[in-house]
Amino acid sequence: MRGALAVLLDLEDDLRVVAEVGDGAAILPEALRVAPDVALLDIELPGRSGLDAAAELAERLPGCRVIMLTTFARPGYVQRAMAAGARGFLAKDGPVESLADAIRTVVAGGTVVDPDLARHALREAASPLTDREREVLAAAEDGSTIADIAARLHLSASTVRNYLSSAIGKTGTRNKVEAALLARRNGWL
Repeated sequence: MRGALAVLLDLEDDLRVVAEVGDGAAILPEALRVAPDVALLDIELPGRSGLDAAAELAERLPGCRVIMLTTFARPGYVQRAMAAGARGFLAKDGPVESLADAIRTVVAGGTVVDPDLARHALREAASPLTDREREVLAAAEDGSTIADIAARLHLSASTVRNYLSSAIGKTGTRNKVEAALLARRNGWL
């Protein structure tokens, strides 16, 4: 899909694709190398989340505007993308003409969010989880033990238990795996 989008966008007289990467970890180094006006990012990429890359681009390359282009059209993702500094959020299945117009809009200083996604995002509650609760839940997604999570995040086991207990309570679930699944489904992780 990335290659097809690049070809279609290059057909636009006023747009030029300067780079393509297939791994989230390659986004920042390549962006620093070519200094694009706009970066089109997906949310879930091999190596690194597009949301993490968007936040780092906003910090390290503030002139680069980010548009999230994704199949993961969850309201929580819209909220997190915008909080990370994205200037646009569009579903991949939209027409390429709309994407080209969105690129022009964000280059001109505007913000573009798919109307259906915006409507859903406004109806959905924001994530009730703190950053640390999200981090601990993400580490628990694979069923890791408390001790493993604590070691991985450099926290004490009792601190991990406290964060998980809080997240479970906030999500109304029965255990850490259910809490992580619900948080992932809502786009909070």
